[in-house]
Amino acid sequence: MDIYLVGGAVRDRLLGLEPGDRDHVVVGQTPEAMLAAGFRPVGRDFPVFLHPETNEEYALARTERKSGRGYRGFVVDSDPSVTLEEDLGRRDFTINAIAEGEDGALVDPFNGARDIEARVLRHVGAAFVEDPLRVLRAARFMARFAALGFTVAPETMALMREMSASGELDALVPERVWQELSKALASKQPSAFIRTLHDCGALVAVLPEVEALYGVPQRAEYHPEVDTGVHVELVCDMAARLAPGDTAIGFAALTHDLGKALTPEDELPRHVMHEQRGLAPLRVLCERLKVPTAHRELALMACREHLNVHRLLELRDASVHDLFARCDAFRKPDRVAALAIACEADKRGRAGLQDAPYPQRAELLRLHAAAMAVSTRDIASDGLTGLQIGEAMRKARIAAIARARASA
Repeated sequence: MDIYLVGGAVRDRLLGLEPGDRDHVVVGQTPEAMLAAGFRPVGRDFPVFLHPETNEEYALARTERKSGRGYRGFVVDSDPSVTLEEDLGRRDFTINAIAEGEDGALVDPFNGARDIEARVLRHVGAAFVEDPLRVLRAARFMARFAALGFTVAPETMALMREMSASGELDALVPERVWQELSKALASKQPSAFIRTLHDCGALVAVLPEVEALYGVPQRAEYHPEVDTGVHVELVCDMAARLAPGDTAIGFAALTHDLGKALTPEDELPRHVMHEQRGLAPLRVLCERLKVPTAHRELALMACREHLNVHRLLELRDASVHDLFARCDAFRKPDRVAALAIACEADKRGRAGLQDAPYPQRAELLRLHAAAMAVSTRDIASDGLTGLQIGEAMRKARIAAIARARASA
């Protein structure tokens, strides 16, 4: 068999990164030959097999021809006559269209190695426009590689603008949008995902609630960056710095200020009640993308409570307790730490304030621990009903918060 290592494993090695999954292309073979050699079939839309010993993926070389709307409308040809170069030619970006033979020699018909050296994300060919998912993939690769100095080639950005204007992105199913978004939020620079989609006109189709934040002014004394869209970019990157790979915190960072897009013009640049205004569009976004429950709950908490956490040192003891209660933090204590990080990302995700202290994070955890230390054993329960026990617990927890503050 003529077997080549392809895709991300080759790309990442050339970038000096730790390679991830190893994918292979097999040229000149049939599904029957793969089965006879002991490979296990796993592909549904085209022939993909797992190696009998390593479990790595081996796909037959194939071509794709557009046959309908969206990213699923393709006819696949995996005839043994398909060449390696033809297989590489159907791929999205030149940096992903490099193959490595078993002797270590590179097959690079589209100069992907040159683009890796130049740090350029460039489409392979005109067929790029046939798959709307590639717009999201471009943005996601930028989230991963912008920190290495990558930019999108001008001609590729031009094609992405054409694709966005064509309405093709409307065919993307929510699960694929969420998949690409969550990968971007787990990357080093999520802002590059948002900015790339914004610059090519795709953000309005994919995340209209976030697109609406661009151009919305904020008070410069609190937000030197002024533009709310830019602020959200900074918050996403700060969240990635504070909680690397945590997509729930990243999603909360992305969506915490959606209400600012709904501030009446005559109130700008102030955003009174934007926390409450943001809850409705956030719920719509979560419903549309089928966002996982844990991500949704943390995002709603961060949207509703971030100003309260910022003002934590000024809140009354009872207000601190009620914040915890609204977040169901006595039954689900782990979410307090995540909320604190999301709020810190908001406070430090501002131009020139990335190294500002945020004592509220440690204080929120300290006061929550004090309240959590109260148990029903600390309450005289003789003759108390269920509701009375609940009120007694509330008073005891507020007293514990007060003692913790007094001892600081």
